[in-house]
Amino acid sequence: MEKGLGVDVTEGKEEWVHDSSVDHRGRPPLRGATGSWKAAMFIILIEFSERLSYFGIATSLIIYLTKVLQEELKVAAKNANYWNGVTTLMPLLGGFVADGYLGRFSTVIVSTVMYLVGLSVLAMSQLAPSLRPDHALHLHETLFFVGIYLVSVGTGGHKPSLESFGADQFDDGHAAERVQKMSFFNWWNCALCSGILLGVTFIVYAQEKIGWGAASVVLAAVMGASLVVFLAGWRFYRYQSPEGSPLTPLVKVVVAAVRKRHLQLPDNATELHEVKPQNTRKRQLCHTDKLRFLDKAAIVELGGGDETRRPWRLATVTQVEETKLVLAMVPIWVATLPFGMVAAQLSTFFIKQGSVMDRRLGPHFVIPPASVFSLAAIGMIVTVALYDKVLVPYLRRATGDERGISILKRIGIGMAFAVAGIAVAAAVERRRLNSASPAAMSVFWLVPQFLLMGVGDGFALVGLQEYFYDQVPDSMRGLGIGLYLSVVGAGSFLSSLVITAADRVSSRGGRASWFGKDLNHSRLDLFYWLLAGIGAVNLVFYALVTSRYSYKTVKDARTGDDIAGDIECIASANT
Repeated sequence: MEKGLGVDVTEGKEEWVHDSSVDHRGRPPLRGATGSWKAAMFIILIEFSERLSYFGIATSLIIYLTKVLQEELKVAAKNANYWNGVTTLMPLLGGFVADGYLGRFSTVIVSTVMYLVGLSVLAMSQLAPSLRPDHALHLHETLFFVGIYLVSVGTGGHKPSLESFGADQFDDGHAAERVQKMSFFNWWNCALCSGILLGVTFIVYAQEKIGWGAASVVLAAVMGASLVVFLAGWRFYRYQSPEGSPLTPLVKVVVAAVRKRHLQLPDNATELHEVKPQNTRKRQLCHTDKLRFLDKAAIVELGGGDETRRPWRLATVTQVEETKLVLAMVPIWVATLPFGMVAAQLSTFFIKQGSVMDRRLGPHFVIPPASVFSLAAIGMIVTVALYDKVLVPYLRRATGDERGISILKRIGIGMAFAVAGIAVAAAVERRRLNSASPAAMSVFWLVPQFLLMGVGDGFALVGLQEYFYDQVPDSMRGLGIGLYLSVVGAGSFLSSLVITAADRVSSRGGRASWFGKDLNHSRLDLFYWLLAGIGAVNLVFYALVTSRYSYKTVKDARTGDDIAGDIECIASANT
C-alpha cells in the first residue's frame, strides 16, 4: 500500500479490464496477460531508438548547415528552427489520424517505415560519390532536406501514437495501474533521455570521425531492430479502436448548443441528457458549471420526435464536458509557448556556442559540439529519477494526494527553471564576448545553462506530456500528445520570428545586427535576455491562467445512478 493515500495499490486484481480497450483478438483484455509494464517495456524500447535517431540529427543540424552546406548563421538557425517546428507540429496531424482512423498501433508501424525511408535517403546522399556535397552541392542539399523532412513526417505519426499507446496499457479505473501510469511518464522520459544521451555522444562522434553516412546507416539499423521488437509484443498490448474524427463530437456540441441557444437551462443538471453507465464502456465525466452555454447541447427537447434526438441536435453531458476540456486547454497551450521558444535554443544557438569554445578534454580528445547537449539530457534524467523516487513519495505522504504535486504546478516549476537557464546563458555569452580570447574560453562554462534547462525539461516537458494526455477526451489522446509536442514546434517558429524581428530592429540605422556572420560578431547575449524577459512576464500570465483551471473529473462507474449532490467523482488529475 502507498502510505498516506488510503489506497492499496495491490488491491483490485480483477480478471478482466473493463475500460474501452481490447486485446489482439478484439476481446476485453485479460488483466494478468496484457498491458501494464509487461507491454510498456516493448513500447519504451522503440521510443529509445527514435530519440537516438532524432537527436543524432537535430543536435548536429546547425553544424551541418553551416559547415557542410555553407549557410550563414542566421539562415542556418532559421532552417533548423523551421525543421524543428515542422517536426514537432506534424504530430498534430499524426495524432488525429491515429485516434480517428488508423489506430495507434498501426500508425506507429507506418510512421516507423517512413522514418526508415528518411534515414535511408540521408545515408544515400552522404555515401553515394555522385551525391556528396563536394561533387554536387545543390543536389546533395536537396536530398538532405528531403531526408530530414521525411524524418519529420515519420516523427509526426510516431511520437503521438507511441506515447499514447504506451499510456493506454495502464487502466485509469484500477488503483494499482493508475499509480503505475504516473510513473510511466517519468520512466518514459528516462528512456527518451537515454536515447538522447547516446545520440549526442556516440552518434555525433561517429558523424565527426567516421561520417554522416555511416552514422545514418547505424541509426536506420537500430530503428529497424526496434520495430521488430515492438512487433514481438503484439500479444501483450491493449488496443483502442479508432472511432472516426475525434473532433466531430466537439463540433456537434457547439452546433447543438447554438441551435438551442434560446432554450432555458434546467435548474437541476441531472435533467440534462446522458447515457446510462450500464449502456457504455466509455468513461463518463461529471458535470461542471463552467461554459454553461454549452450545456444547452444536452437539453432534452420536449416533442419533436426523433429529430430532436439526432447527434447534431442533442449531445450527452460527457460530450459537452469534453468540449469544455478542449476549450480550457487553449489558454494553457498559449501560456506555455514562451517555454517552447526557450527550449528551441538548446539544439541551435546553445550548440553553436559550444562549437566556438575550447572543447579539449585532455591532450588528445576534443568534445564534438553537439555532445554538449548531453548535459541537458543528464540533468533531465537525474531530475525525473529524483522526482519519481524521492519527491513524489514524500509529497504523497505529506499531502495524501496520489500525484504528490499537481500537473500544472509541475509545468510552472519547469518553466521557471527554463527562464533561469536562459538568463544564465546570457551572462555566460556576455562573458565570452568580453574575454580577451573568446575561443579559449572552456566549453564547461555552458554546464550551468544546460543543466538548468535539463531540470526545467524534467519538470515542464514531462508535465506537458501528462497534462495533454490526461486532460483531453479519451478519444483524443494521440492528438493530445501532438498538442504537447506542438508547444515546442510553435515555440521554434516563434523563435524564428523573434530572430527576424530582432535582426531588423537591431540593424536599423546602419548598426550591427544582433546576428552577425558568426557568433563573435553577434550579440546573442541580448537575444537571450529578450527571451528571459518574455519568459518572466509569461510566468505571471501562466499563474493567472492556471489559477482558474479545473481538472477533468470522471464519474465513478460503480455509482450507477446520476443523482444530484450524491455523485462520487474521482479526479483524473488532482488539484
